[in-house]
Amino acid sequence: MSEAEIIKIVSIVAALAVAIIGHEIMHGWVAYRYGDNTAKSQGRLSINPIVHIDLVGTILLPAILYISGSPFLFGWAKPVPVNIATVVRNGGTGAAVAVSLAGITYNFALAAIFATIFPILLHPDSIWGLFLAYFVYQSVVINVLLGVFNLWPIPPLDGANALRYIAQGWNFHKFVEFYDKIYPYGMFILMGILFTPISSYLFQPVGWIVKWLLH
Repeated sequence: MSEAEIIKIVSIVAALAVAIIGHEIMHGWVAYRYGDNTAKSQGRLSINPIVHIDLVGTILLPAILYISGSPFLFGWAKPVPVNIATVVRNGGTGAAVAVSLAGITYNFALAAIFATIFPILLHPDSIWGLFLAYFVYQSVVINVLLGVFNLWPIPPLDGANALRYIAQGWNFHKFVEFYDKIYPYGMFILMGILFTPISSYLFQPVGWIVKWLLH
């Protein structure tokens, strides 16, 4: 394995860690702003990556995707615990929506920030410069990917949670009941979509957004 390949792999791992760990921390931080101390009391607002590692989502799945030559990488960290009842009591269903979308907001904001930095790193003249260029580029792609993916309205993704709380706030009880019924099967639905051609259509916005940000 060449030095450039090693740098690329390390940069991808670092970008993925920053994207998925920050995503989870933001859920807990916004919940904390609405009076929910659950994540903070369990040490889950820490930037220490060890407390956020999920064996499947943080290590195994990204590794399998990379080794298999997948055109994209994504994963997840251990979910940050949130007492949504406390959040709703203090801020209403709007606060619950804010908690649900906090991670997605973080991912898109981080992608935009790194996209503004990327042009000054286009011509690296050192190993460190090459790592930074790879890291920043991968950060744009991975954060957009995670943002788009988590917007899908499929439980247990953030987009589904946000939609459910919006429906709850508008008293769309039938819709809430429907989401509650399919929630236990959400992961199976999600896996079914990810490993079928449908996913390529749902991921199409990733390419559009990345191109728009970088060009």
